[in-house]
Amino acid sequence: MSEQKKQTGLWLAVLASAIILIAVGVLMVLRQQPKPQTQTKPPHNHDHNQPLLFEPPVDGSGEFSKTDESIKADAESTAGPKITLNEVIRTARGWAPAYKSWYGKTAPDFTLTDITGKQHKLSNYRGKDVMIIFWATWCVPCHIEIPHLIELRNTVSEDKLAILAISDEYPALVKRFAADRKINYTVISANMLAMPSPYNSIRAIPSSFFIDSEGKIKIATEGVLSLDAIKAILQAE
Repeated sequence: MSEQKKQTGLWLAVLASAIILIAVGVLMVLRQQPKPQTQTKPPHNHDHNQPLLFEPPVDGSGEFSKTDESIKADAESTAGPKITLNEVIRTARGWAPAYKSWYGKTAPDFTLTDITGKQHKLSNYRGKDVMIIFWATWCVPCHIEIPHLIELRNTVSEDKLAILAISDEYPALVKRFAADRKINYTVISANMLAMPSPYNSIRAIPSSFFIDSEGKIKIATEGVLSLDAIKAILQAE
């Protein structure tokens, strides 16, 4: 083989190695980008009686540490003005804003019956904040969020915040699950497809809607929310 061909082969090998290194670097950067912790919502005819295949963690660890620290630092550093909603979104880890076209609009009304037989009409909650969570018993990310919602109910009074957790599974299954997990907030079994938009177009769970005291949608989220993230959203202006 001539000296020129050897040199050409050497340069081609160097070029190929450089391309591979660049591709690996780009892939590593993409993998480091935080993504909402959600589970895709299955078709409405999902077999709700199937057993859970996972026993997920319930300590809320992992993605939440950065969110909690960032939100606490922002809140503590601004003794005067409250943290803004944009600042809360900027520090989000494990969740992301969703359904942005609905922000500032009056939340479509609905009347649903919870697993204890009590009716809940959304418009009756004017004057207090409302958090609506769409979830399911088979959803692993939803399991991670449950302890944070339980603690939220323990630390924020019902006269200030209503918590409505809606699943489209069979009432008996939802009721049994809520009892096993000692859920202390309002749990509802309902056909989501029969609800008004945007509630009937949930793409992934858990998804949440935050309704302000005037009945308007403040923000909607997809992904797991920590207790500090929820409180920051509620307090943000």
